[in-house]
Amino acid sequence: MLMNRRVRGFVTIGVAAALLGVAQASPASAVPMGTVRQGKATFYTDRGTGACGKPVDAAHQSIVAVSPKWWTAANPNKDPLCGLKVRVTYRGKSVTVPVRDKCAGCGPNHIDLGRPAFARLAAPAKGVIKGVKWKFVR
Repeated sequence: MLMNRRVRGFVTIGVAAALLGVAQASPASAVPMGTVRQGKATFYTDRGTGACGKPVDAAHQSIVAVSPKWWTAANPNKDPLCGLKVRVTYRGKSVTVPVRDKCAGCGPNHIDLGRPAFARLAAPAKGVIKGVKWKFVR
């Protein structure tokens, strides 16, 4: 029912760009802190090592995986996103969760929540919620 499309570890495009000396977006310009975005949210239940290099258990943790668009470091373990959170609002309910992973299949307005975080906003049986508002926060 769920589509889980995250990438863990090194981002090959970022590594290639770094090795070739290609300019990459700076963290300050790439992450729109406090800017409200509107899109959709899904959930995932994977367990393992997240893109920030720490263990994740999305079936039991309130965490979020975000689009590759927002990641700026060749080594995602050192990306500034790993110190940020995302505040998500849907139909009068809100949850604030730490960024712990990358959702390779997510566009810039799509977030993939750990199941407990999704459940605080809507019934997991729904699978996808559209019209969520979210923003990066410290």
